[in-house]
Amino acid sequence: MGNAPAPGADDPLDLHGVVPPTITAFDEDESVDYEATAAHARFVVEHGAHGVFPLGTNGEFPLLTPEERDDVVEAVVETVGDDAPVIAGVGAPSTRETVGHAERAEMAGADGVVVVTPYYFPLDHDAAVSHYRRVAESVDLPVYVYHIPSKTGNSLSLDTLDALADIDNLVGLKDSSKDVPWLGQAIDAHPEKTFLAGSDSLLFPGLELGCAGMVSAVANAFPELVVDLYETYDDGDEERARQLQSEVYAVRDALKRGPYMAGVKTALDLRDVGFDPGPLRSPLRKMDDADREALAADLTDLGLL
Repeated sequence: MGNAPAPGADDPLDLHGVVPPTITAFDEDESVDYEATAAHARFVVEHGAHGVFPLGTNGEFPLLTPEERDDVVEAVVETVGDDAPVIAGVGAPSTRETVGHAERAEMAGADGVVVVTPYYFPLDHDAAVSHYRRVAESVDLPVYVYHIPSKTGNSLSLDTLDALADIDNLVGLKDSSKDVPWLGQAIDAHPEKTFLAGSDSLLFPGLELGCAGMVSAVANAFPELVVDLYETYDDGDEERARQLQSEVYAVRDALKRGPYMAGVKTALDLRDVGFDPGPLRSPLRKMDDADREALAADLTDLGLL
């Protein structure tokens, strides 16, 4: 690494660069297509991704059964585990279920686990600290906090983050809060941790703030574009990296057309990537024909198809 921020000294994986939140592929009947799920992870790694994060938001993890979630981790580890670190999403509303997923991810050979804050019920400081401590103590893997208050209803205060930072194998945080002052202060207070920017709106700004890596939905469909942004920044050409962020904004806007999260799988269809991502699992849904044609036109205009 050159110009890009280094991962935290506490992080044994030295996680950095582009870590796409890979998709869960489905057959037409919405059963999980494990082969295509693994093929997507292989696709992003072959296009330069520095790691993969199955079962993030883009992996539709809350819509999967516990067994399906464990099997997705296994399929991804088997396929790309030798080529890139696999950090598996294991978060659930209950500590008990989160611990179970973490233990099974470790058994499957995952390199680390990503633990979204418990969702649905409100979480106070003591509950958050106790939850993360119990999960971290259940495995001998690096643990990354996933902070996405807009989806979980729970945000972590900087004071709570200070307490979490004392947990031995809690080594980093993926921040999707889009709260730049919070993230800036978190990085400033904990340079020993690895921070990952969790929004395509904050790839270049995240690097400027001190994020070592980026969990990018755009990178699920166009990994080479986001890898180019990271590597250009790392090479010290911040002007061009800024231009590439502008391009990512345009792609992000195009992908956001139509139903929530439908853009990535539709773009993968349009790219002809050699595997079928299939539908989203209901109640999520893919783009209709009009949105799909508009997305194709946008991506063609951007020189991506």
